[in-house]
Amino acid sequence: MKSKLILLLLIINSSTFAQTNPAILSWLQNTNNTKARYYLTGNSTPINTTVNANVQQVQYSANFVYVTATGVPAFVTGPFATGPVATALNNNYIIKIPLNPTIATTKTLVGNGATAAFINGTVAYNPGDGGSYNNLNKWHSNAVYFENRGFDCAHGHPGPMTSDYHHHQNPSAFNIETVPTSTICDVYLADGLYVPNAAAHGPLIGFAADGFPIYGAYGYTNPLDATTPIKRITPSYRLRNISARTTLPNGTAAVGPTLTEMVQIQGPGQPQIQAVLGAYLEDFEYVTGLGDLDENNGRFCKTPEYPNGIYCYFATIDENHKPVYPYILGKYYHGVVQASTKATINETVTKYTPALSVSSNNLEQIGLSLFPNPSSDLVVVQSYAPVVSDLKIELFDINGKLILAETLIQGSTMCYLNIETVYSGIYFVKISDDNKSITKKVFVTH
Repeated sequence: MKSKLILLLLIINSSTFAQTNPAILSWLQNTNNTKARYYLTGNSTPINTTVNANVQQVQYSANFVYVTATGVPAFVTGPFATGPVATALNNNYIIKIPLNPTIATTKTLVGNGATAAFINGTVAYNPGDGGSYNNLNKWHSNAVYFENRGFDCAHGHPGPMTSDYHHHQNPSAFNIETVPTSTICDVYLADGLYVPNAAAHGPLIGFAADGFPIYGAYGYTNPLDATTPIKRITPSYRLRNISARTTLPNGTAAVGPTLTEMVQIQGPGQPQIQAVLGAYLEDFEYVTGLGDLDENNGRFCKTPEYPNGIYCYFATIDENHKPVYPYILGKYYHGVVQASTKATINETVTKYTPALSVSSNNLEQIGLSLFPNPSSDLVVVQSYAPVVSDLKIELFDINGKLILAETLIQGSTMCYLNIETVYSGIYFVKISDDNKSITKKVFVTH
């Protein structure tokens, strides 16, 4: 009897642990057999693949969560102007993340390769592209600058060696920027992991290799008071006030390219690009107290998922919603690194299956919007956060007749209705899942 009671308590404690730890319950599990999609250059119609998108399974022990994922998001990737492949490939990840992150007593540099995992099972890289000026390992190329022309609409691209789709910066679409730094979204429907919302705390978008969470760009003004106003969270890095590259930020002498010099982008046959200030990681310096975040690009704060507070990294953007250095993680990890994207499970684990209520969308909180309105060709339906289950998008006329129907796919933030052949007039867009629905008015003009 006593052993049965102990077993029952263990089961109850395990279930409670899974339901309360964000590192277990925050992943975008693919429960609808959603397949990955991609664009090819010159074709704005998404191409379907046979690869499952997002996360396929979440398992956990007392100390770790193991996330099985393809590394390919549900939102449409591509097209990629540069790189070895036309589409993101299945990387067969088993992502291991510590559930009880600990603060490091010795600093660990944020190195190359995967430095974090986003909640859709894709990964983040550091700001560098692995190259340096004249291969001297002194002035390191800023991937956000040098590789900009190769990013897709969501600021992502496949790696040159492993073809793992990844982000060096905030994983939102280029067109959220007031002045977009890429024109790719002018042709292809823009999508991404989330849309920054100045009226709400940024969503939990991932976990760093040390287990500490990563949030979208907005947070509480007072990090320890969740009742204070929302503000854009700012990094404490800035461009150095230099007219020539002669010293590194720590004062070490190191000659780099002039600010007007044309330098080679990595890869044979690639064009040269001007070495403007900001093109190299050493063009930036950390200034204590300049912004909200520390040298690691994080702070201890309360969040909706961690009401008692935890150390958090932030995907930083500027006032124009353009990603701003150091983009996601700073130079060092805050905690002890214990993660892997190719983990082997050598301990007893429990499978986490989201409850039905967890898989239902909160249609009010995800901030659904329609644009443009009025419109003559496309009506875009967009949410601030990725939807956790498919949303049915239906267009009705004023008599209640169904005109068009589309699906906002699980794990994505956007879909559109093509209204080019719809007569001018007033219509209603019904957005629904299996539990709730909302209706918005739209005007069609031709």
